[in-house]
Amino acid sequence: MQGINFNNSTQRAKYIIMDYFMVNIAFALFNIFRFYFLHIYQVSVYALWHFIFSEKIVLEQIFVPICISLIYGISGYYNRPYGKSRVSELATTLKSTAFITLALYFGLLINDSTGLRIRDYELIVVVFVLLFCFTYLGRWIITSLTIMHLRARRWKYITLVIGNSKESRELCDKLKKSGSAWTYDVIGYISLNGEPGIEDNATVWDWEEVEKVCSENNVDQIIIAPGKLRDKRLMTILERLFPLRIPVKISPDTISYITGDLHLDDILGMSFIDLTLPRISEFEKNVKRLTDITVSLLTMIILAPILAVIALTVKLTSRGPVIYSQQRMGKDHIPFKIYKFRSMRTDAESGGPMLSSDNDPRVTPWGRFMRKYRIDELPQFWNVLRGDMSLVGPRPEREYFIEQILKKAPYYALIFQVRPGVTSWGMVKYGYASDVEQMVARSRYDLLYINNMSLGTDLKIIIHTIRTVLLGKGV
Repeated sequence: MQGINFNNSTQRAKYIIMDYFMVNIAFALFNIFRFYFLHIYQVSVYALWHFIFSEKIVLEQIFVPICISLIYGISGYYNRPYGKSRVSELATTLKSTAFITLALYFGLLINDSTGLRIRDYELIVVVFVLLFCFTYLGRWIITSLTIMHLRARRWKYITLVIGNSKESRELCDKLKKSGSAWTYDVIGYISLNGEPGIEDNATVWDWEEVEKVCSENNVDQIIIAPGKLRDKRLMTILERLFPLRIPVKISPDTISYITGDLHLDDILGMSFIDLTLPRISEFEKNVKRLTDITVSLLTMIILAPILAVIALTVKLTSRGPVIYSQQRMGKDHIPFKIYKFRSMRTDAESGGPMLSSDNDPRVTPWGRFMRKYRIDELPQFWNVLRGDMSLVGPRPEREYFIEQILKKAPYYALIFQVRPGVTSWGMVKYGYASDVEQMVARSRYDLLYINNMSLGTDLKIIIHTIRTVLLGKGV
């Protein structure tokens, strides 16, 4: 949320604090039940007071709620603090609580086993019921208060509509009449080049002003609703809107090959497809990022001596810097500096941007060896750690080549939904590209990856990449 009515950080903090508070209560009550439950079977448990304030239970009371809160965070529940429904919360809380209950039992409570299976089941059921009921109650309270503010129109969803057409006006009328809990405050329309336009009392800006309008009005969401829209035109619009980091939505009535299997918002009211959300669950998104951080950090630490040797070899075998940096375009079409071991001469692009090719004379002898085993890309783990890149994702390209790719393949704009990767499906299935036509062909694999994003897909790509590296098929 960008608008003055919404603050993601504040709302997220409310859920986190409430969950932590409720889990503490639930676990404290469970420990009371646990005392009387164990008292039947263990004569060493003398009094509730002694049990509750024993060192073991005190430590559990401190650390268990913290661990549970971390699991809730990893589950993706806090990623999108607004737009929650009480029904979806019910399902999410059930699943995460079931996992936590099993983890608690096998990691902590298994020592409390009585030897009677039915009694162990009772222990599991009680901890599940307490955690679920208290956690869901806290979430229900916050979500209900949020919905109450929305329905009372005290909070409004600041909306900018792309398109100054009859269709855009009809869409806004539907928004006003929809049964959604959200109150959509349409501040105006962006007129696209070539549109005949509509003359009424609505506020209309030119397409060139879209960044300024979003910034000055704290826009929460952008809805694309022009009169007639082809996929090529839609991609051009998205390419400009992605860097704003504002949800961009389109009605499923706008038939397009890109609208299938995307995140659908607002089931009860008007349904929209969010074009800025990748096709991966919030849980998988969090695990993917945690994996990125863990793997890149461990790799940099473990390979530190080898990296030093590689760097020294680069320095001794050719003139110029050890590390080569270059601007690439990342998630949301935001530029970043990518780092590699230098594999070419320093004057490799003195005549302008050029793609590499087989037997490229600009590549140094040591650079050719590095590229064969993709050793030159090892510094990119620093980009992964920084959050510029992911281990797996579309290959990051330079703006110079992106402009050429978009002319031939407008759908390429969709890759900016996700972080680029050290390795990609395109690199595994296609390899390096020596001209724009080959880049376009490889980009189809990148789009296919976005359409099939999952942890399983990432694992397959990593396995294929390792095989490519070990066999020396990097070039």
